[in-house]
Amino acid sequence: MKVLSVVGARPQFVKLAPVAAAFRASHHDHVIVHTGQHYDTRMSDVFFADLQIPAPDVHLGVGSGSHGVQTGAMLGALDGVLAEHRPDWVLVYGDTNSTLAGALSAVKMHLPVAHLEAGLRSRNRRMPEEHNRVLTDHAADLLLAPTQVAVDHLAAEGLGHRTVLVGDVMTDVCFRVRDAVRDTKPDLPEGVTAEGDGYLVSTIHRAENTDDPDRLRAIVDALAGLPCPVVLLAHPRLVSRAAEHDIELRRGAIAALHPLPYPEMVSAVLRSRGVVTDSGGLQKEAFLLGVPCTTLRGETEWPETLVDGWNVLAGDLTAVGDLALRPRPQAPGGAPYGDGRAAQRVVATLVERQAAN
Repeated sequence: MKVLSVVGARPQFVKLAPVAAAFRASHHDHVIVHTGQHYDTRMSDVFFADLQIPAPDVHLGVGSGSHGVQTGAMLGALDGVLAEHRPDWVLVYGDTNSTLAGALSAVKMHLPVAHLEAGLRSRNRRMPEEHNRVLTDHAADLLLAPTQVAVDHLAAEGLGHRTVLVGDVMTDVCFRVRDAVRDTKPDLPEGVTAEGDGYLVSTIHRAENTDDPDRLRAIVDALAGLPCPVVLLAHPRLVSRAAEHDIELRRGAIAALHPLPYPEMVSAVLRSRGVVTDSGGLQKEAFLLGVPCTTLRGETEWPETLVDGWNVLAGDLTAVGDLALRPRPQAPGGAPYGDGRAAQRVVATLVERQAAN
C-alpha cells in the first residue's frame, strides 16, 4: 500500500509526526508532500527536525498569498505529483488550505481520500478553517474522526458510513513529548519563571483577532495589563498585523517571543499557570497537559475541553484578565481524545479499507 500525506502548516506537522512513525514501523510506502503553506523555518523545518519526521519527498514551495491564490497554486502543483505517484490513499490533515487542496486534487483524479481529524465543527462560517473542514469531509472517502463528538457530527451530516473513530493523533505526540521534556526547563525570556505568580503562555493568529485593529489592540492591552508575565509566542501573522496597525507587542506584562519548537512549547505550557490563545491545537494541548486555557473566540471545535472549566471561551474580551488567572480546576479532564495510539489505528484502518476496495 502507498499512502501520500499532504501537509503544509505547523499543526499538520505535529499530526504527521506519529503517523510517519507508524508508517516507518510498517512495510507500507509513505510519501510526504509539503505544500509550503508555512514556509518560515520556525513554523516548518524546525518541526520536522524536532519531531523526527522524515524530510518531505516533495516540497511545492507555495508560500503565502490570499486563500484563493494559495489554494489555487497548490491545486496546480499537486496534480503532477499525484499523477506521478498514484497512491492508494491521499491522506489530508486538519483544516488548512493545504487540506482542501489535497482533497480536491485527489478526488478530481479519482484517487481515494482519507481525512484525518474529520468531523470537527465550530459552527462559525466566518472561519476559513470551518469551510475547509466541511468541504473536505464531504469530498473524502474515509473520515478518520478523533472523538465521539466528531463521529456524531459526521453521522448528522449523512457521513456515518464513511467514518471510523481512531482517536486523536495529536494526543500521541503530545504525550510522547510531554514525557520527554518533563525534566527539561524551557528557554523563557529573561526574568520569566514558574516561581511566584508564574507566567501565562499566549498565541494569537486567527484573522478574526488580528485583522481588526480595535480587537487586536484590546487583546494586547488585556494581556499587557495582567499582573504576571505573558510569554507571547508571536506567529508571523500577528507580527505583521501588529506592525501594520501600529500596535506594540513588547510592553507591560508581555514578553514576546518567536514561535517555539514543539518540544519547547510543550515544556513552556506544562510549567505555566495557564494559556490564552485562539488556536484550536493549543486549546487541546493545554487540556492534555492539565493546564487551564482561555480561548479568545466565541466557539471551539474542541468542546470536550470545556468540561469542568479546563477551557473557557472569551469571545467578548470583557473578562480575559480574570479568566486567564482563574485557579486550576480540581476535576480531572478525562480522556476524550484517546489513549495515545491513534496513529497505529490510522494505518490499520487505511490497510483494512484499501483491502476492501
